[in-house]
Amino acid sequence: MGTSDAVGNNAEVFNYGIVRQFAIMTVFWGVIGMAIGLFIALQLIWPELNFDTPWLSFGRLRPLHTNAVIFAFGGTGLFATSYYVVQRTCQARLFCDKLAAFTFWGWQAVLVAAVITLPMGYTSSKEYAELEWPIDILITLVWVAYAIVFFGTIVKRRVRHIYVANWFFGSYIVTIAVLHIFNNLELPVSFMKSYSAYAGVQDAMVQWWYGHNAVGFFLTTSFLGMMYYFIPKQANRPIYSYRLSIVHFWALGFTYMWAGPHHLLYTSLPDWTQSLGMTFSLILLAPSWGGMINGIMTLSGAWHKLRTDAILKFMVVALSFYGMSTFEGSMMAIRTVNALSHYTDWTIGHVHSGALGWVAMITFGSLYYLIPRLYGRTEMARPRLIDLHFWLATLGVVLYIAAMWIAGVMQGLMWRATGVDGTLTYSFVEVVKATYPFYAIRALGGAFFVAGILLMSWNVFLTIRAGEKGINPVVPLKNPDARDPALVGPTPVLA
Repeated sequence: MGTSDAVGNNAEVFNYGIVRQFAIMTVFWGVIGMAIGLFIALQLIWPELNFDTPWLSFGRLRPLHTNAVIFAFGGTGLFATSYYVVQRTCQARLFCDKLAAFTFWGWQAVLVAAVITLPMGYTSSKEYAELEWPIDILITLVWVAYAIVFFGTIVKRRVRHIYVANWFFGSYIVTIAVLHIFNNLELPVSFMKSYSAYAGVQDAMVQWWYGHNAVGFFLTTSFLGMMYYFIPKQANRPIYSYRLSIVHFWALGFTYMWAGPHHLLYTSLPDWTQSLGMTFSLILLAPSWGGMINGIMTLSGAWHKLRTDAILKFMVVALSFYGMSTFEGSMMAIRTVNALSHYTDWTIGHVHSGALGWVAMITFGSLYYLIPRLYGRTEMARPRLIDLHFWLATLGVVLYIAAMWIAGVMQGLMWRATGVDGTLTYSFVEVVKATYPFYAIRALGGAFFVAGILLMSWNVFLTIRAGEKGINPVVPLKNPDARDPALVGPTPVLA
């Protein structure tokens, strides 16, 4: 059980120390992951940037980039926010401080191992699951500890109600555990080499059951946990519809599980399975937009705050990209659209509209809310830099995805163009040459985005330095019966 420190009249306390550690490392890994992404984007313009060095080649750095932004930046951010939210809404200290500390150091060990092994070429070759079997085992141990800490805190909660953000965090923890274990069943043949337990079309099906649900739960459901806590707090408004949030949760969780086969249209996967994936991908639009509308409508009566509140700007734009990306994903799952879009840069644009526009933006907004409070301040040291970061990030993601959309549609049309005799009109090299200018625009957008997170890291450094000196990593729990007056309503409220 978590310990209680004597603060005031022996009140139970929150463990903010672990939240601080994860929050700072989120920014650190964000800089690393996005900088690597920019570097490999530049390699597509100037291939000589690999310097004829295998561990700097695009094939080695691309999986490092995806792992760094998804699991290092995104995952570390989820640890930070879920540990903060579960304590605040359960009004209880984290369950077992030592296990919580293990999740931090264990997760950082996983990330460092990825930074070392992926450039060296050690890979299982599975998308978003490239890490080899010893690292997979460590991930499993960390994740089990994470689940024990999170659900243990919910069990010892001091309020009867479990706030909806914790439902989203909890579902992502459980689902990712199942996905990770079954997709990574493999036979080790050496210390850093293994072969999948599956083969052929079964391997592809299991991989994209994992891959799409990694998007659905690691990059969507989990970050909706952030949305359902930090948007009401920053807007100082109650959730628009608590009932809709519960419907959103159950509908999203059920539907996402069946959508993976849309990654394998026009393959040897059985046709009924492909149709099932397409159907559920279209159904998925309803719960996705239900959640987006719920978040947007939470600002009812507070829209004027967007003029001056840069943190809310991050969050509202994140919700807009969430709605746009889920609509786009459902449309791209339709067979006739997929025939044009698949294997093109349109897919890259879609992925990054979700990853940069939704995941990164909601994380930035949540961290800007969280970090000052962790260091005894009411706001970041340089509030104007938040606004500058917002515009750099927004401009960057728009340039990025617009370039990839145009390039992708162009590629799909050029690849399928045929002459009157049935031969291809364009060679592959001609398609690559036509795409070149759009790669330059993408790199420019990426540069803006990286500049934004560098500004954020500087602002975080200044905020920490300006914080209270020698602040105790354990902050007293407020009155367990206290409620934020601005959030009181007919539905459960936030601590």
